[in-house]
Order: sequence, then structure tokens, then C-alpha cells
Amino acid sequence: MIQQLVMYEEELQQINHICENLHRDSNAKAVLVIDKNGQAIAQAGDTQQLDVTSLSSLTAGNVAATGGIAQLLAEREFSGQFHEGERTNVHISIVGARVILVVLFDDRSSLGLVRLRVKRASAELTVVLDVMVKKSALGVGQPSVFSEITDDDIDNLFND
Repeated sequence: MIQQLVMYEEELQQINHICENLHRDSNAKAVLVIDKNGQAIAQAGDTQQLDVTSLSSLTAGNVAATGGIAQLLAEREFSGQFHEGERTNVHISIVGARVILVVLFDDRSSLGLVRLRVKRASAELTVVLDVMVKKSALGVGQPSVFSEITDDDIDNLFND
């Protein structure tokens, strides 16, 4: 089971930067990073016309279903998928076994270019995810659940 990641501001900025670079370098319409539960983490490009929430949720469901197919075929997982449409193509990849990278592109780009740029972005994302895992394990930046409780609160609790 994958541990729940804590998103820190520094890493979120790095993920956004990676998305923006991938969007630009692959000449994509849009780039999304979503978690395996279907929550959008970051996005770049022309996402105003997209229902990002639904797209993220459906993509995560698609990855889960494809994971079931992989199990039936005795594969660990299928790390990448490609869907070709009339106007929009979708490249989906699993990064670091933790997040899903989605690139939407049209005929201004090519599958080869997208795959090349996704490979680099995936490596960069993996580094950021590894830092997040380490920070989460160490509890860096996470206040103790007791940090907001004062001595007066404790006294009031026992002095009814």
C-alpha cells in the first residue's frame, strides 16, 4: 500500500514548474498531474475549457482498470497509455508508482515528441516525489497534533 503523501509548498511549486516546462517543450494542449485517487495536483496549459475534476477522476479510474488488465496478464502494471482522438490525443503515464501524468495534445505535436518530453518530466517528478516521501516520513513541516493545546486548555479540561 502506498503511503499518503503530504504536499508541501516547495514541492508543489516544483511540480507546477515541471508541468509548465512539459507543456511548452512538448507543444501540448494541456498537462495534468493527478494522484491515483483522481485528485488534480497540478496543471498547465489550456485547462479553462476542461472539466479537470472529471478528467482526473476518469483518468485515475482508467489507470485502475488497466491495472486490473495487467494483473490478469501477469504484468506488474502498464506504465503508459495512449489514446488517439480526432482532435485530441491523450498520453497517460504512471510516475513513481504514485501519480499519473496526463498530456493532452493535438496535431501541433507528435507522440514521439510527447514521449521524449514525458520521459524527462517523469524523471524530474520522481525526484520531487522522493523528497516528499522523505519529508512525510520524517514529519518535516508538520506540527504536532498537540502543538495548539496550551497548559490552560489542559487545566480547563480537568477543572470542571
